Amino acid sequence: MAKATASLSGRDILDLDSMTVEEYELVMQTATEMKKIMKRDIKKVPSLRGKSIINLFYENSTRTRTSFELAGKYLGADVVNITASSSSVAKGECLRDTILTVQSMACDAIVMRHPLEGAAAYAAKVATPVVINAGDGAHAHPTQGLLDMFTIREQGKNFKDLKMTIIGDVLYSRVARTNIAAWTKLGADVHVAGPMTLLPRDIEALGVTVHKRVEEALEGADVVDILRIQLERQQKGLFPTPREYARIFGVNEEKLKLAKPDVTVLHPGPMNRGLEISWEVGYCDNAAIRTEVQNGVAVRMALLFLTLTGGKQIENAN
Repeated sequence: MAKATASLSGRDILDLDSMTVEEYELVMQTATEMKKIMKRDIKKVPSLRGKSIINLFYENSTRTRTSFELAGKYLGADVVNITASSSSVAKGECLRDTILTVQSMACDAIVMRHPLEGAAAYAAKVATPVVINAGDGAHAHPTQGLLDMFTIREQGKNFKDLKMTIIGDVLYSRVARTNIAAWTKLGADVHVAGPMTLLPRDIEALGVTVHKRVEEALEGADVVDILRIQLERQQKGLFPTPREYARIFGVNEEKLKLAKPDVTVLHPGPMNRGLEISWEVGYCDNAAIRTEVQNGVAVRMALLFLTLTGGKQIENAN
C-alpha cells in the first residue's frame, strides 16, 4: 500500500465529510504504528512531550473520553479532563467563555463533546488550539468513524463494493451520519434499516439504500453496524415498546445468519443488550466491538500526533 502524503498538521478534525481519502489513509497508516506502541510493556513515547490537551466533555462518556486521555498520555502529553457538571458551566458560563478560558491556559488541543450540532465548529472558530470533535449532537463523531474504518481494514476488507449495513436509530446517531459519509466516499454499498420514525426523511440523498425490514438489509452484508437506541435524545412515541423494537429491529443470532459468514459486527457502545443487539450477538466471534475500543485509542493517538506534530517525529513513535 502506498504511503500517504497528506498532512493534518494544525488541522481541526470536525467531521469526515471534509477529509479526503488520502487523509483517511494517513490516519490508518499512523494508527497502525500507534497500535504497536499499545502492545509494548511500556506504553510511552515522547512524541507529544511538552504538549497539553484539554478534554472538554459536556456529555457523559466512557470510551471516547478515556481513550483520548490514554492516547495523549501514551504520547507523553499532559492531559486535563473537564466535565460540564464539575466546571463553571454548571454556574452558567457560556461555551465561548469556557473555550477562551482553556485557550488562555496555553493548551495545544481541545477535544470536545457537546450535545448541540455545530458546537465543535463554533469552538474551532473561537479558539486557536487544534479542536477535535468528540461528538456534537447528532451531527458527527469523526474519531468513531475512523476507528470503525481502521477495524474493518484490519480484517482485510476493502470498502469498495462491500455491502455495509447500518441498523437502528439513524435519526439521532452521529455515528451513522459519519460512517455513511466515509463509507460512500470509499465506494461501499451502504444500506440502512430501522423504524421509519428513526430514519431521517432525506436519508436516501446521502447515497444509501433504505429498507423497511432489517432482514433485507442484513442479507449478504459484509459489515453490520448496530446503532445504540439513543433514549436520551428521543421524544416518546418513536417506537411502540422496547420489546417490540427488539423483536422487529433488534439483531439476534437468527437474523445475523442472513449476512455473510465472515460478517464484521460493529457497535459504537454502550450496548443496550436485549434491545438493539442480543446478548449472543454482542459476544459472538464476528463481533469486533472490543477491538473497536482498542482501536479507538490507536486512532486517537494518530490524530493527536498528526495534528500537533504534522507527523514529523514519526521515528519517535516506532
